[in-house]
Amino acid sequence: MLQHTLGFVGGGNMARSLIGGLIARGLSAGQIIVSDPVAAQRDSLTSQLGVRATADNLEVARAADVIVLAVKPQELRTVANTLAAALRQRSPLVISVAAGIRASDLQRWLNGIPVVRSMPNRPALNGCGVTGLFATSDVSPTGRELAEKILGAVGPALWVNEESQMDAVTAVSGSGPAYFFLLIEMLEAAGVRLGLPPDVARRLAVETAYGAGQMARDATETPATLREQVTSKGGTTEAALKSLEAADIRAVFTAAVTAAAHRSAELAEQLGKN
Repeated sequence: MLQHTLGFVGGGNMARSLIGGLIARGLSAGQIIVSDPVAAQRDSLTSQLGVRATADNLEVARAADVIVLAVKPQELRTVANTLAAALRQRSPLVISVAAGIRASDLQRWLNGIPVVRSMPNRPALNGCGVTGLFATSDVSPTGRELAEKILGAVGPALWVNEESQMDAVTAVSGSGPAYFFLLIEMLEAAGVRLGLPPDVARRLAVETAYGAGQMARDATETPATLREQVTSKGGTTEAALKSLEAADIRAVFTAAVTAAAHRSAELAEQLGKN
């Protein structure tokens, strides 16, 4: 496991998930220090996870070899400006899990510190997320490996080569859980309209989504092939899929994901300026 001291600025849900995942993989709680302004949050981190907690962000900056910035996006510039001088003296690897903040902007606020930008999604809170990663050009191979191990504690971590691709990552996996929740919601509602009890309809929809996702994750075949394998000619599934295709579901979905990507770029521009 990691031989470094790991510091978290911000002790909210994502930080707690990463810390829990890292400890489960063998990292000592004594290697972790977390700062958070809320006393109850600090007490909880110490009592439940055994890590050192402080109210002072600078204490984390001075103690850790790797800094994970886990604050709200609108707070990140202020936090970065506060930490910049201390981080510059030690030049640790900085990893941001703040959605929508470009690595180039964060690096500018930190006066040139190597930065890895990450986009974990909400299932990371349950240890089954996926994370997109982008590194500035001055992040070393060792730094990239460290970032991948840290974010990999809550699910697979995948690299993109261009920062602009993080908008697509946000649209596909960052926002993606909501698309699946909507599908489950619609399946449940359709089942109820067809006469199923609500609890039965929900369980059928949820377990079907879980099973299909697990099959897609474990399969060597493409999702298109898996779809074809469960679509018998002249059968019920074919009837449903024909109805969806007639409604131009592919174009609708492409437009939705594209809208998410465009909004991600807009927010990054706004947050980078302000």
